[in-house]
Amino acid sequence: MPVSCSAYGCKSKRTTLSKHRGITFHQFPKDPGLRKAWILVSRRMDFKPSNNTVLCSEHFTEADFDRTGQTVRLREGVIPSVFTSFPKHLKKKPVKIRSTRTSSRALEPIKDPVPAPKCPEPPKPSLSDHHYALDPNQIKKKISDAHARIEELERQLRNAKDRERRQKEALNSLLDDLDARGMISGEMQIQLLQESD
Repeated sequence: MPVSCSAYGCKSKRTTLSKHRGITFHQFPKDPGLRKAWILVSRRMDFKPSNNTVLCSEHFTEADFDRTGQTVRLREGVIPSVFTSFPKHLKKKPVKIRSTRTSSRALEPIKDPVPAPKCPEPPKPSLSDHHYALDPNQIKKKISDAHARIEELERQLRNAKDRERRQKEALNSLLDDLDARGMISGEMQIQLLQESD
């Protein structure tokens, strides 16, 4: 079975005549990215090439070939670009590469004559900054910490008042006991009660 070129409208077949005319046939690449590029430029709807599908040398430029050895090979990474048998609406117009001095300078990267100072990280807002400059999550955490601290201080205050009340009760009980035994004078008892308040 003769091998035919798979390009749209191409009539090239592998025969002795095509061999004398210098037409060579090249299989689709195995590299998936390059293979996909070849399929896209073939512009055939739902085209899925097999391992034996080929394109003829008519679809490549002369610069795409490596003719240094006995066999004609394609250079690495080459994509077919010549499709004369395409209808007009499928033909791709080649994009001219500009070669003027201005266009080549436009492609060069711009060098900044004054380098900007490098700041390793932005400064963190201080406590004295405005409320809109603070992080809302930090504010929520500070508020919850403050509430927890207030509750702890209120608990400590209640405990201290309870201790003070118990101490006063114990002092009054001792003074009453001393007074009942006659071991303390009235003046001393009044003085101790005033100091405990």
